[in-house]
Amino acid sequence: MAKTRFLLGFIAVLFWGAGFAQTEPEDVAMDADMFTDQFYESLKQKGIENYDRAITALEACLKLKPESAAVYNELGRNYLLQKNYDKAYQSFDKASQIDPANMWYVVGMYDVSYETRNYNQSIQIVQRLIDFKKEYREDLVSLYMNTQQFDKALTLINVLNDEVGRTEQRDNYKALIMRDARFMGPEKANLLEQIRKNPKEESNYIQLIYLYSESNQEEKAMEIAQKLEREIPTSDWAQVSLFKFHLNENHGTKAAESMNKILKSDKIDNKIKHRVINEFLIFAKDNPQHDQDLQKALEYFNDKSVMVRREAGKFYHAKRDWKRAAEYYALQLQASPDDIETAMLLLEVLYESGDYTAMEKQAAPLIESYPLQPEFYYYSGLAQNQMKNYKKAVDILLAGLDYVVENPTLERNFNLQLAEAYQGQGDAKRSAQHIKKAESLLESVKKSK
Repeated sequence: MAKTRFLLGFIAVLFWGAGFAQTEPEDVAMDADMFTDQFYESLKQKGIENYDRAITALEACLKLKPESAAVYNELGRNYLLQKNYDKAYQSFDKASQIDPANMWYVVGMYDVSYETRNYNQSIQIVQRLIDFKKEYREDLVSLYMNTQQFDKALTLINVLNDEVGRTEQRDNYKALIMRDARFMGPEKANLLEQIRKNPKEESNYIQLIYLYSESNQEEKAMEIAQKLEREIPTSDWAQVSLFKFHLNENHGTKAAESMNKILKSDKIDNKIKHRVINEFLIFAKDNPQHDQDLQKALEYFNDKSVMVRREAGKFYHAKRDWKRAAEYYALQLQASPDDIETAMLLLEVLYESGDYTAMEKQAAPLIESYPLQPEFYYYSGLAQNQMKNYKKAVDILLAGLDYVVENPTLERNFNLQLAEAYQGQGDAKRSAQHIKKAESLLESVKKSK
């Protein structure tokens, strides 16, 4: 937690009042000399870290002047250095009672509360310090965060942002608060008001678009993006609304240009980028002339947590567009060669499209890289059967069958391919054995359902 620190450096100027009014002048002078000597002795002892002696000297000062705020303040400093927090706080508090207009005595109370992590007490003290210096409001934000008074923290953050400008620390605090959906509503209202007051401040639009997006209010997010476009046409975020407009108008090339600007921007959240790609993907399905635009756009999307090329492949896969599905799966594998799921999906669409040569070319190196993965043996053996390389098919399928564990459906498929391979070799007996095994596995699959 950030804490404002002030160094208290002073030599006390002592004023003697009515307490010595009836004393002879020479006695007053003697007492003043004794007071000064003891006070300077306390400063000397504190300087050499001999706090007990410093305190003894200050106690002598109090006997001469019991209502000296300066002495109580110095007592507080020495007790604080000794980590005697109770006496330190009491001393600073007494000094502040004697001289309420002195900020430094209140600072001493804050120092004690801060070191003892008594943040609720610190809040009360800092609220007093704000009357002396408004800069202490930054401390108050941190204290509200530390005591999880997020509603008060958010209100004060917005006030400070409006009055003195944003800071990185306050932005970080605000991001933490916004993880709680309870605060999204008030913050949306605040941002709408900030946009009304200052329509040329881009950051308010961006924060509001993000909040709407996080709460799945996509239409609201789009409305704010359109407003941003009108107010600041050069904004990267304005491209979000332009992209949507061009798609609605069936202007694919212009939509692609906006999409590429969005995907290359460091300012736009990946969730928005992902949505943009999905919308263009749907558009490209009915407008295949823009397929290259989609592929180019995917090069800009670097979120490793979202396999957009695989998603594009699955999109065309579900539409039974084997050729385009295979292209996107291949692009995904270029970006992530170890993506086993995509490798299997690619083999599946190559099978569906009847491209057995490509299927074998894809499966063979996968067997070498993942020798314990039976599916790759299966697709390789299947391809060899289709290309009438029956002996190779038998060798590959028998090797892969050893790795099939508790997967009767896959085991059945292996046996069907082995039956076909032995039949192709003219070995009817072994072919029949594998057909019988496949039929038995089919029965077990039915029973398990």
